[in-house]
Amino acid sequence: MEKLDAMRLFTRIVEQRSFTLAAQNLGIPRSTVTDAVKQLEARLGVRLLQRTTRHVSPTLDGEAYYRRCLTIIADIDDAEGAFSGARPKGPLRVNAHGTLARHFIIPGLPRFLADYPEIDLYIGEADRLVDLVREGVDCAVRVGELADSDLVARRIAMLEEVTCAAPDYIERFGMPQNLDDLERHRMVGFHSSRSGKLLPLEFTVDGAARKITLPTMLSVNGAENFVAVARLGLGLIQVPRYHVEADFARGTLIPVLSQFPPSPSPVSLLYPQNRQLSPRLRAFSDWLAREFAEREKPVATADRDPLGKQPAGKENSMP
Repeated sequence: MEKLDAMRLFTRIVEQRSFTLAAQNLGIPRSTVTDAVKQLEARLGVRLLQRTTRHVSPTLDGEAYYRRCLTIIADIDDAEGAFSGARPKGPLRVNAHGTLARHFIIPGLPRFLADYPEIDLYIGEADRLVDLVREGVDCAVRVGELADSDLVARRIAMLEEVTCAAPDYIERFGMPQNLDDLERHRMVGFHSSRSGKLLPLEFTVDGAARKITLPTMLSVNGAENFVAVARLGLGLIQVPRYHVEADFARGTLIPVLSQFPPSPSPVSLLYPQNRQLSPRLRAFSDWLAREFAEREKPVATADRDPLGKQPAGKENSMP
């Protein structure tokens, strides 16, 4: 195995703490991974990895070598990507919530794969926090405010949010005309995937956000269930408009208090720092920003920071 390939393989083993997962991620036999590490350790004359029955971890020498490998690989990827004729290629693992992927990512994939036929794309679906490095994921698409982390974040879109409910719910509780009318209403509770806390409803009044927590009969922590129980008339919800556009067309959900909209939710592409120069990741990031621009209507951005920071106080929204 070439030295550069061995370095890439070694970094993936360290990141995933597993020979088997690294082999699966790279699409090669596990025996090839084992042999490559043995040859690498023999060539360097040091032990790089500690193996147990449960996981693999780097030794002190292995950790130092891992950091050097990251720098070398990033420099090479950057150098190759600087040439206009260089074509992005290789595996690219993306993680996104299913509804978001089906609306914004999947429809444009034929064009993306036609433009970049040498990229081997894998799209994973998850409605949970994902450890990108540990799970071997190159990037993740997330909606809402981001917690502090070592990941690099690129803002790619702002999603319009709406308040809505089922017609049956409105028949029983009435259509609120202002925020004071909400005193006799209830909401479907949603628990943040980041904090685990129940998220309040949020409304924009005279340019400022006002948060209101209503009584709940039911709370969930998944996007699909959130919308599904709202269709049953169990309370008000707030979600990105694209998620319920079809419901509005069918009449299974209707907009509520449109004159006091929630602030829009940012969409970000997250990736580990050591992969920020990957030509295939850069190609996917640029393409994804264009897809969102084509499929999502522009929204008011008065509450956005000019430097692209998240609106203060807004937690995870539902994708």
